[in-house]
Amino acid sequence: MKILVLNSGSSSIKFQLFDAKTNESLVSGIIEQIGEKISHARIKFESGELEKKIPIANHKIGLEIMNSLLIESKIIKDLCELDGIGHRVVHGGEEFCEPTIINDKVIKQIEKLIPLAPLHNPANLEGIKSSIEHCPNVPQVAVFDTAFHSSIPKYAYMYALPYETYEKDGVRRYGFHGTSHHFVAKEAAKKLGIKMENLNAITLHLGNGASMSAVKNGKSIDTSMGLTPLEGLIMGTRCGDIDPAIIFYLSRVENLNEDELDNMLNKKSGLKGICGNNDMREVGEMAQNGDEKAKLALEMFSYRIKKYIGSYSAVLGRVDCLIFTGGIGENDIEVRRNSCSNLENLGISLDLDKNNQRAKEIIDISKPNSKVKVLVIPTNEELEIALQVKSLIL
Repeated sequence: MKILVLNSGSSSIKFQLFDAKTNESLVSGIIEQIGEKISHARIKFESGELEKKIPIANHKIGLEIMNSLLIESKIIKDLCELDGIGHRVVHGGEEFCEPTIINDKVIKQIEKLIPLAPLHNPANLEGIKSSIEHCPNVPQVAVFDTAFHSSIPKYAYMYALPYETYEKDGVRRYGFHGTSHHFVAKEAAKKLGIKMENLNAITLHLGNGASMSAVKNGKSIDTSMGLTPLEGLIMGTRCGDIDPAIIFYLSRVENLNEDELDNMLNKKSGLKGICGNNDMREVGEMAQNGDEKAKLALEMFSYRIKKYIGSYSAVLGRVDCLIFTGGIGENDIEVRRNSCSNLENLGISLDLDKNNQRAKEIIDISKPNSKVKVLVIPTNEELEIALQVKSLIL
């Protein structure tokens, strides 16, 4: 039994093929620069890798190229022999709270949600439609980034705006990175020998995009991202939490229009806005070399995380574990150390020696007497999607 996971972007298709019996990855790859003069297609598997540089006009042709690469790798003979295909969909709104078999009605509902994710849902739909056209008899499943956060109570997801903005325009907290938060929470429950339905955890998905979630009894009850992925933590190029009146102020004093402000907050802020670089590895090197703005960026990044740890600890009451994941969470020793420093009053005691490593597997970096276990868990969103597909089609 084989399950393919697709993550379709506006000009790319990331894919990974799993053996559903063993949950092992058989192959992974990416098709990039779709629609440009020269596109790149790469596939990696146990015995080697293949690469092509050819024009790929659209997602449908991209899937055909992917199919040809899979055949060349001798992993499968054709996409149509797959048992299921899982599609990452960024925004499920209030309509989708769990993985869903895709049909015409589901496609129309995802299309209606485009205003909530104008950059992502259209690209996700391109991949879905092309995949259905290419192999119509294979079950197709949509797995939504927002689904894990659908358990957040109303008092936590509502904004204190006129109520009609929620009823009419769907303005509320949705949250993102749900697939990752869900996966690492389940892995933590296994590690600690706690049933998922009894787990209380704070999960930190830290990458170029970053978010946190408060998980109570195995379910998300709060998360840092909101209506969009802009709210919450400081990120690579996103500002996170700010005084909303700053937007009106900058509009007046800098004469910035709506698009310019949107571009500033989403693409020119965060680490990049503070020190000119959004790659945390390079920001760390800059700070070590004495760059004061880089030092400030790192201090701000960890300080914001610490504030959320405090607030989520208050909300949860009992916290079994703090979980770091994502590219930064799994690899950045300094961010983990600074984010956990002086939190002994919350039961969090970091072992500096254990912390001094990058995570290729689950590691416990807390002191033996720490009431709250501090875990580093490599995320695997593709595997989580495959598992959700398997649970639905079997």
